[in-house]
Amino acid sequence: MFTCSKTYRDIPFAHRQHRHEGHCSFLHGHNWGIEIEFGCEKLDERGFVVDFGGLGFLKTWIADHLDHACLFAKEDPIREKLLQDYPRLFRPLVIDSVSTEGIAKFLFETFDPMVRQETGGRAWVRQIILHEDTKNKASYQPKS
Repeated sequence: MFTCSKTYRDIPFAHRQHRHEGHCSFLHGHNWGIEIEFGCEKLDERGFVVDFGGLGFLKTWIADHLDHACLFAKEDPIREKLLQDYPRLFRPLVIDSVSTEGIAKFLFETFDPMVRQETGGRAWVRQIILHEDTKNKASYQPKS
């Protein structure tokens, strides 16, 4: 198998860990980095796993959905009230889990079908490594 990766850095968005006992339960943000590892069995006609210059669809998705967004967990008990009372205060994205691990899984499940469609099924996302600022990271890779 061949692999390569593309990293998008300095993506500002916020989240709140509603189940955390400490400071992470407060709404707060980070400058995130998303490392996407791609895989394929057969290189394209140029010898690439993916053409880095052809990944604009991922960059656009990130800009449209994550840039200055606020991620809420579906089960966050104050999510609906916050969004109802302050509809113009947030650029909301509601997902299952807003932990770094949960966001990595969400991004994998979002990007993998996009990459498969763009490459006609020849390439796929192998792994997402999500950097929470510069000191912390988590990854998601499905079982093979």
